[in-house]
Amino acid sequence: MTVGQSTVRNWQDEVRRLARERDAVLLAHNYQEPAIQDVADHVGDSLALSRIAAETDASTIVFCGVHFMAETAKLLSPDKTVLIPTAQAGCSLADTIDADQLRAWKAQHPGAAVVAYVNTSAAVKAEADVCCTSSNAVEVVNSIPADQPVLFLPDQFLGEHVRRQTGRKNMEVWMGECHVHAGISPVELRAQVAANPDAEVLVHPECGCASSTIWLAGRGDLPAERTHILSTAGMLESARGMTAKTALVATEIGMLHQLRKVNQQTTFLPVNPKASCRFMKMITPELLLRCLREGRDEIQLPPDLAERARRSVQRMVAIGKPAGAR
Repeated sequence: MTVGQSTVRNWQDEVRRLARERDAVLLAHNYQEPAIQDVADHVGDSLALSRIAAETDASTIVFCGVHFMAETAKLLSPDKTVLIPTAQAGCSLADTIDADQLRAWKAQHPGAAVVAYVNTSAAVKAEADVCCTSSNAVEVVNSIPADQPVLFLPDQFLGEHVRRQTGRKNMEVWMGECHVHAGISPVELRAQVAANPDAEVLVHPECGCASSTIWLAGRGDLPAERTHILSTAGMLESARGMTAKTALVATEIGMLHQLRKVNQQTTFLPVNPKASCRFMKMITPELLLRCLREGRDEIQLPPDLAERARRSVQRMVAIGKPAGAR
């Protein structure tokens, strides 16, 4: 074992020891750096981690992700201690709408059902009827009566994807975006496909290239049979059975670690190698240790706001869940 490997192993052992002392479960989003993913008890997308947060027996949840994710865990487990290694880990997408803006939008569309992407603050969730993730957004919108208008927020690219998939005409979409996904362009995608003509193409619906991907595939500029619009969970599932030599991945580059772990035969390449979320990467190995040693930073939410926000998140978690499942 090299010195570097020994250092990593010692760090992992210390993280796990401290987690046991705190009776803590460690959750890490797919976009976290590899070291954080490898030490976590559970790695996944927002929906999977939300469900784990709701069901865990641990008294403490340590959420390695961005702030709204840790807030969501607190909403689902109000009696548990929820920690995030740094409360400074925000989200550019969540910042595109606040509660006042949502209330004004709702006033313009009385009677509409409000579907809030989980990438929103607890204050925004409190104004929503139901939340969704990229994994279940289509299912959530389909659960709303067809004649009821829908307000979908805040991601415009995911919203357009949902509108295409559902055929929903009475759906308004907020014009927000994730700065990382918006920066993955159709030009980059076409260039990567030209350089790797036999590759599978996996595109997250938040990407700026998502809408044009469908159009380009339809007209033959991209391989239609090998082009897929998928959530991070969908990408992982696709990777498990993949036999292609190469796959191009259009999402935050942290996702590559999980894809490479489940399939070592396929070479996974980022469409944009610079697509790294600076907020996700604010969670460092050193801050995770500090979090476990000092019990910071703890998520606190006003009880009345939390109660209203919890309802929309619980509806999200329940949709698509088998009857009788925990």
